Amino acid sequence: MKKLKKLIILVLLLAIALTATFFAGKKTMKSEMKPSITASLIANKIMSAKELTTLKYHYTNMGQFENQNTFYGYKIPFTSKKFIVSYDGVINAGIDLEKMKISLSNKSIEIKIPPAKILSHEIYEDSLKVFDERESIFNRIDIEDYNNFAKDQKKDIEYKVIEKGLLSQADEEAKRAIEEILLADTVLSEYKINVTKDNSLK
Repeated sequence: MKKLKKLIILVLLLAIALTATFFAGKKTMKSEMKPSITASLIANKIMSAKELTTLKYHYTNMGQFENQNTFYGYKIPFTSKKFIVSYDGVINAGIDLEKMKISLSNKSIEIKIPPAKILSHEIYEDSLKVFDERESIFNRIDIEDYNNFAKDQKKDIEYKVIEKGLLSQADEEAKRAIEEILLADTVLSEYKINVTKDNSLK
């Protein structure tokens, strides 16, 4: 009878020890599987979704090119050339993610981003429509005229959209996108995330 009691106690102790070991191991494994939160890890998460921090502005515009040969400041007759063109384009405005600064403190993540800027500007060549094209046999329209026209038009469009607040809108879009990217990660659910613009990071 005593031997049976000892055996039962031994089995119970063994079961308790195994259960404790199992839960301790599970806790350790869970802790080991949980990634260490670092500034590099956060930066990589944001960089992998880089496209989301960019604001696309699509537009349609019409512009006119005109040129005439001159001699000592006087326009030479019969040497004028001109054309009117309509076209579609897209401007990508956003932030340079390489310049953002990330710092961690307890359960808080501070992210400072540079002000938005125009990252790229493209005029769709297949959208070009030329109207009222005129040239002189002494002053022909050439590819350089179209290239210079495109450059001038881009500068003009960029100036106008910046005046209308495109970059301010891109700032807000970048902040919102970064917050959503990080908040979607359950690992960071315990952290307070604060994204601010820092003009010194230009």
